[in-house]
Order: sequence, then structure tokens, then C-alpha cells
Amino acid sequence: MPAAPAIAASHITGLVLAGGRGTRMGGVDKGLEILHGKPLAQHVLERLAPQVCTLAINANRSQLRYAAFGYPIWHDLSPDYPGPLAGLQAGLAHCVTPFLATAPCDAPLIPYDLVARLADEMIASRADAAFAVTGARDKRQRHPVCSLLRTSTHASLDAYLAAGERKMDLWFATLDCVEVDFDDEHAFRNINTGLELQQLEQEQ
Repeated sequence: MPAAPAIAASHITGLVLAGGRGTRMGGVDKGLEILHGKPLAQHVLERLAPQVCTLAINANRSQLRYAAFGYPIWHDLSPDYPGPLAGLQAGLAHCVTPFLATAPCDAPLIPYDLVARLADEMIASRADAAFAVTGARDKRQRHPVCSLLRTSTHASLDAYLAAGERKMDLWFATLDCVEVDFDDEHAFRNINTGLELQQLEQEQ
């Protein structure tokens, strides 16, 4: 028999982060930009859905359009677009499962085993959080928006944001956190500009 997962999917809520301004893409709502006939956020939702028990979307605009995907919409708790940590805060505030898995709306190729691998390392390390890392040495790149968190980290994040802090890496550094290596850098490709979207459309 295959080994039981480190954390059952029934204990994990998935959250797609779509609450940003899309500044580098001219202010458009990136999650609703089309790739291969589907919004970027839909690609992420379809990949994350089999890995968790329930899904939600963090969005601060276009909420009716995001609601059409059929999942709850959780907006930031503060009105000034403080960044992706505010999306995590909203997720942790609403989450009723012991764990929250997150992925950004502009990463349409996230791995289908993202959550399972984060969970394996997090449980093995007895950590409170885990996130994906690709590359090595000077090309090592952290992807903290692709994370798995214990919902018990909620109070820590509330305090961090209340102090005026915004940087994800610095908050994760305050936690007992494990970085999980993934070989496929392409799977974590972010679409930040119209040109990058066009290139990905042509590549696949």
C-alpha cells in the first residue's frame, strides 16, 4: 500500500492569491488574463483543487468575475493593498482547517504535487511553515507565495503586519520554516508582463 500522506487533504484549505494591483502588467487584474483560452487564475485553481479539500480566492477587485469560478472570495483585511502577506492574513483569518496552502494567480504551471511535498517536509521537520525553492547557489530562488502554513501562525502574521512590516521573506524567517527544493523551475514561472504571457502562450 502507498504511504499515507503527511497531512490529509481534508485538513488543508487552498488559497489562490489574486489580490495585487498588477502594476507590472499595466494595472490589469492578472488572474483574469487569458492563457490558452482560460484565465490564469483558473489554471491555478484546477491544479490546486486536487491537492486540498476546499478552495478560496483572495481578491480585492473584479470580485464578481472571480466568484464565477464557484469559490469563496476573501479580500484583504486592510484597504491599502499591502501585498501578498495580506492575502495570507485573509486566508488564515477565514481558514477552518488546520493548514492553509497558497499559490499565486499568475503561476499557471504549479506542480500537482506541490502541497504533498511541502507537507512531507513540514511534518518531517516539525515546522510551522514550508515554501518552495528552485535553483541552486547564486541562482537559488525562493517562492514564499507557494506555501503551506499551520493556521496557528495567524497571530504572528497579524502582529507582523500591525507593526507595518510587509516583506514575506522576513516574516517567514520569524517562523520555524522549511524550504523545499523543486527541480522544475519552469513550474514556478510567474507571469508579470504581457510579453511573458505571450511567450508562454507560444511555448506550449
